[in-house]
Amino acid sequence: MELSEGILRIDSFLAVTIGILVLFVGKRLNDRIRLLRELSIPEPVTGGLLFSVLFALVYLGSGYAVEFELRARDILLVYFFTTIGINARAVDLLAGGRPLLILLAITIGFMFAQNLTGVGVASAFDLSGAVGVLGGSVSLIGGHGTTIAWAPSIAEGFGIENAMEIGIASATFGLILASLMGGPIARYLITRHQLSPSMGSEQDVQEVGLSVEQQKEGIGHLDFLSAVLAIHVAIILGVFLNEAIAEFGLKLPLFVTCLFAGILLTNLVPAKLYRALSISWPSRSAAVALIADIALGAFLAMSLMSMQLWTLAGLALPIFSILAAQFVLAVTVTVFILFPLMGRDYNAAVVASGFGGVTLGSTPTAMANMAAVTHRYGPSHQAFIIVPLVSAFFIDLTNALIIPFFLQTFA
Repeated sequence: MELSEGILRIDSFLAVTIGILVLFVGKRLNDRIRLLRELSIPEPVTGGLLFSVLFALVYLGSGYAVEFELRARDILLVYFFTTIGINARAVDLLAGGRPLLILLAITIGFMFAQNLTGVGVASAFDLSGAVGVLGGSVSLIGGHGTTIAWAPSIAEGFGIENAMEIGIASATFGLILASLMGGPIARYLITRHQLSPSMGSEQDVQEVGLSVEQQKEGIGHLDFLSAVLAIHVAIILGVFLNEAIAEFGLKLPLFVTCLFAGILLTNLVPAKLYRALSISWPSRSAAVALIADIALGAFLAMSLMSMQLWTLAGLALPIFSILAAQFVLAVTVTVFILFPLMGRDYNAAVVASGFGGVTLGSTPTAMANMAAVTHRYGPSHQAFIIVPLVSAFFIDLTNALIIPFFLQTFA
């Protein structure tokens, strides 16, 4: 920790420590405040926002700014997306069928509309198109991870010094909006069209995070190390893939190629090869789920607590204007395009609640929205198959191509 020129710089080790503390503070607040639980506000978001406000008050009161060394946070981001790749199985990609393709097509179309909306509103405020892209698929459908991956290059390439703060603020408020819109939209559709689960549907409601069976399992040190080894192997392959792709002039965030590397290893490398090493590939294991939860929680907490909110004062109106336009777009597409094309049935209503989480928030928000709906109205096995596949895999790969296109075209 070092104090100089009005800036308190906190090193990586202490930043991780504070991030963990922030996560527990968020959990405590969510446990005490019912509204936060009902809105499915993630614990690291609650704690991270609180600490970012506290740091802003310190700055306004004393003139001293707090800055964190965030290399460890960026590593956690790569860990999280690598676990998504390791858990992706080709058989599930095929199981979604026609509904999966429809949802994917709508989502890709929405990504273009989202960026056009952001660029349009930014232009109305005489701001660079890059700000509109930051308030589009970078921060909203991309979430905090994509924002943190792209903001540095946008800041450097387009001269937007507070690109990280703009993106993180948009992603954060988008997350809140996503939590607010999913449940009410599903309730409206289910009530208006008198929908219910298909007769004879007896599947249990899909679990979000660790399954009941996994929660009962003990995770030994070898299980944990096996998961860490698999993640590291996938990351090493992802680094090589990233460098190879860069040779062809295509710049992708490291987490995207690591996610893809995890998919390749899970689906193409024979299981016998792992058994020959006296280990099993840990796809969908409790250990991988645990690492994913740790990485995502700490990553979000560190990202949000490090926001320098005072730098956004001059852009508050443009940011909230972009978010308002994006909210209207998301609701309109969900109700009038996605729901009819998905079949106007109960599954479509549940998917609609998840789509709200995806378009403005994140995969965990989508899962939380759908879990709340199905716990109240009944199971939707199809929704819990196709929404995570689209939001946790296809979106990141597609967004990695769409973002550069819009930056080159409109910024």
